[in-house]
Amino acid sequence: MAKTVKEKTVKKNTPLCRVRNSPIHGRGVFAAADIAKGTSIIEYKGKRMTWDEALELPPSDPDNPAHTFFFELSDGTVINGGINGNAARWINHSCKPNCESYEDEDDRVFIQAIKNIKEGDEISYDYKLSVEGKLTKKERKDYICLCGSKKCRGYLIKIKKKKK
Repeated sequence: MAKTVKEKTVKKNTPLCRVRNSPIHGRGVFAAADIAKGTSIIEYKGKRMTWDEALELPPSDPDNPAHTFFFELSDGTVINGGINGNAARWINHSCKPNCESYEDEDDRVFIQAIKNIKEGDEISYDYKLSVEGKLTKKERKDYICLCGSKKCRGYLIKIKKKKK
């Protein structure tokens, strides 16, 4: 009889995820064991800074300046996973994610499973990026989604619904 996700246990200090090449985009993070819904998988780590400081930095990928490892916090600052970051910076976006991010009372960000995840599955969350003002054609191209889900909205950006 096959074990379900909830029945399988993971040894303490065993990483729940590992980085490898992704079919979605570049590098990705994959479950190293079955992960139960509600499990905090990994903390998003990196250098904390203001947006002004972050935007003064050279691009992490000169060929794709829109690609960053910035994670915006509720106080308007960012975690730059490209500086002192960890594997969480490689988690790809999906319009049909199996995880979500949350910020705790100490302004730490964690990635948590919103459904059971099987060992080997890619871990993803919806970035819901925000861009000020109307999107240009270039921005639409820069923030195109590659998740491939049936209900893909086409962009990493959280599309605001028009008011009626």
